[in-house]
Amino acid sequence: MPVTESQGSLSVRSAWRDVPPVLVRRFAALALDEVPALAQDILREIRAEYPGLPVVLDDSGEPMALIGIRRALEGFVQQIASAEGRPRYPLEVFQEFGRGEGLHGRSLDSLQAIYRLGVRLAWRRLAEIGQQIEIPPPAMYELAESGFEYLDGLVDQSVRGYAEAAARQEGERLRLQRKLMELLLSERRGDSGAGSSADPGSGPGFGSGSGSGPHSGQRQPGARSALDERAARVGWQLPERVAVGVLLRPARDAVAPAVGQGVLLDMEAEQPRLVVPDPEAAGRPELLRRAMTGWSGAIGPPVPLADAAKSLRWAEAAVRLMERGLLPSGEVLHCTEHTEALVLLQPEELIEDLARRCLAPLAHCGPAHGRRLAETLLAWLETRGGAPEVAARLGVHPQTVRYRLRQIRELWGDEVDDPDRRFELELVLRARRLRGELGRVG
Repeated sequence: MPVTESQGSLSVRSAWRDVPPVLVRRFAALALDEVPALAQDILREIRAEYPGLPVVLDDSGEPMALIGIRRALEGFVQQIASAEGRPRYPLEVFQEFGRGEGLHGRSLDSLQAIYRLGVRLAWRRLAEIGQQIEIPPPAMYELAESGFEYLDGLVDQSVRGYAEAAARQEGERLRLQRKLMELLLSERRGDSGAGSSADPGSGPGFGSGSGSGPHSGQRQPGARSALDERAARVGWQLPERVAVGVLLRPARDAVAPAVGQGVLLDMEAEQPRLVVPDPEAAGRPELLRRAMTGWSGAIGPPVPLADAAKSLRWAEAAVRLMERGLLPSGEVLHCTEHTEALVLLQPEELIEDLARRCLAPLAHCGPAHGRRLAETLLAWLETRGGAPEVAARLGVHPQTVRYRLRQIRELWGDEVDDPDRRFELELVLRARRLRGELGRVG
C-alpha cells in the first residue's frame, strides 16, 4: 500500500495519499463492482495461456482459482481504500495453490508466471477506472508498484504452502524408506519386518553369500513381493548386491551426509544406517568418501541383497571396535579393509580361551620378558625365516633372536613344529598385537 516513508531527514511523499478521499472511495467502489467479472476474465485468459492448468473445485463446485483471484482482487482494493498498513492476503487459498504444486511435483515457476499474468490483466482494468475518475497519473504509477508488492505477498503465501507440502512429502518418503530398510535388514523376511539380533561373529566371510542374486538367501516366500512393493513406493530399484553402513554422529544436530540418490539413509536411529546399492560400481566408493567427510563409522562387506542383514552385522561389529579404540576412528572405514581385526577381535571370549592355552608357557616369565618372547615368536611365525630375518623384522641383533628362539623351544618344545599349533599361536598373537598388547614391527 502506498505510504509515506522516512529515511533519515529525507521524506518521500506518497502521491496516492494526496488523492482526495472521495476519489479513493469512488475508485474502490468501482473496482469492487468490477471484481466478479474481472476475476472471470482473468481466469479465462489464464486458461487460454495455460491450457493444461488443472481445474480444482471447492465444496460448492466453484473453481478454486476463481475464488483465489476474486479474493486477491478484493483484498488489494480494500487495502488501498483503507488506512491500514498491513495488506490483507487470502492466505489459505494461495497457500493451497502452493501445496497443490508441491504435491503434484511441479515447480513454482509456472504458478508465479500465472500470478504475474493475473496482475497485468487486473492492472489494465484498474488503470481504466483511475483514468475514468481522473486520478493523477503519479498516484496510479504508485498504485501499480503496490500491486506488484501485493503480488510478492501472494507468492510468499504459495511458497509457504509449497514448502509445507514438500516437507510433508519428504517426511512420508523418509517414513516409507525406513520401512523398506527395516524389511531389507530383517533377519527373517517372512514376518512383518522386525529383525532379530545375531552374533556378528557368526556371519559369513566377506563377500560371500548363500547365492548370487537377490532371489537367494534367507528370504521366505512372499517376502520378495513385499520388498518389491516397498521399494517401488520410494522409487528404489532393487540391486543385485548391497553394502550396509552404520554411522557415528559427529554431533547431535549433525546434517545428514549428502549420499546422493539411490543410497538409502535412516537418520532416525541413534547410529544412522545406510544401504549402498551396487557398492562395487565404478565411482561409488569415491562418491561415498566425499559424502562422508566429517563422519565416522563403518560400511559392511558387499553381499547379495538377500544377505543385507549380514553386512549390517559386520558394520555394527566394526563400529563397536572403533568405539573401543581397536579400529581407526574419525573416518568411515570399509570392513573389507579390516578383515583381520574383525575376524580376530570379534569372537573375543574364544580367542582369549585359546590364548590362555597356547600362551600358558609364558605364565612364569615376567611381563616384559614374556612380551619380548611373544613378539619374537610372532615374528618367527610370520617370516618362517632364521635369526637374521627375524632380527631384521624386530630391529634387534641376530644373536638376541637366537637366544630368545632357544628359550621359545625350551618353553614349547616340539609343539612349535606342529602346523596346527603354529597356526593357533600366530592367531592369538596377532589378536594381541591388534589390541596393542604387542608391538607392531616390520
